[in-house]
Parts: sequence; structure tokens; C-alpha cells
Amino acid sequence: MHNLMVDIETMGTRPSSPVLAVGAVFFDPATGKTGPQFYRVASLRSEMENGAVPDADTVMWWMTQSDKAREAIAYKPSHINEVLLNLCEFAQASSSASKIQLWGNGAGFDNVLLIDAYRRADLRPFWNFWNDRDVRTIVELGRQIGIDPKRDMPFTGDQHNALDDAIHQAKYVSAIWQKLVPTTSD
Repeated sequence: MHNLMVDIETMGTRPSSPVLAVGAVFFDPATGKTGPQFYRVASLRSEMENGAVPDADTVMWWMTQSDKAREAIAYKPSHINEVLLNLCEFAQASSSASKIQLWGNGAGFDNVLLIDAYRRADLRPFWNFWNDRDVRTIVELGRQIGIDPKRDMPFTGDQHNALDDAIHQAKYVSAIWQKLVPTTSD
């Protein structure tokens, strides 16, 4: 599998925002099958030491979320550099960097904020920028043909848990993909 769905939890919406949790799952959109999974929490302190800047509105938003959601971004945090290195190791153990297609929810969010976190940590990202993929674009394509599994597919797990969000996104991207790209057995 070369498709890697990533979801991050942050303390802002700008590229310079601190990344606090990273969830990722390999998946095959043609079959919907998921593969290896990754989840790590980064400390806010380490991100700020690397130069990340939190956003007050996002901090306030997190304060209104469920206890489970807030615990998910605070439980046993590691230094952001360690989290990013672990993500590289995880991704490269399952696929070659030149083949990984990194899916994020929004052309300007998950992948962009991850790239900036790698830059701040003085680390090289594990994927090539031309392999960025956008969940929101495929969701819009699905809506145009009358399917919206993002809205209609039940969520399993805890919302705002980066891994649970990544798995859910992989499922609905796969559902749309399978409607858009017929298999040879159809």
C-alpha cells in the first residue's frame, strides 16, 4: 500500500501552528482495506521550542471539546522531533518514500502543517510534495455524483482523535473512490 491517510490535531490553523497529535493509516482506496496504523502525541512545549505559534481561538476551541478529545492531545506526549522521526520510520517501513501518496483533509492543512513541523525540526519529510492528496477534493467529487459518505458513514471511535479521524477519512475516501473508479469485475 502506498496511500497514507494522515490526520493531525493542532493548536492553530496556520502552517506555523503546533502539531499535537498525528494519526496515520495506510489504505487501499480501490478495496477500502486498511493497513498499518500510527498514533503519537507531541508536547506543546517541544513544538513551541521549535518555533511553532499557537492560536488563541484554537486553544479556546479545544477547551470546549470533550474530556476524551482533550486527553488525546495530552496523554504521554513526546518531543515533536521524536514524533516526526517515528512517523518517517513508520511510513518508510511500509512503503518507499517515492511512492507514498499522503492524504490530508484539505489542500492547505494537514500536509502543509506537517511539512512546516518537519522544517521547524530541521528534518526531511518522508514524502514528495507532488504526492500530496486532498480528501476534501474527492469528497466534493463524490457529492457531485450523489454520494456523501463523509456525512452518511457512521464514525467509529473518538472524534478529534487523530488516528480515529484518519481511519474514518480513509474509509470514506475509499467509498467514493470505488464509485468513481470501477473495478474490472464491475
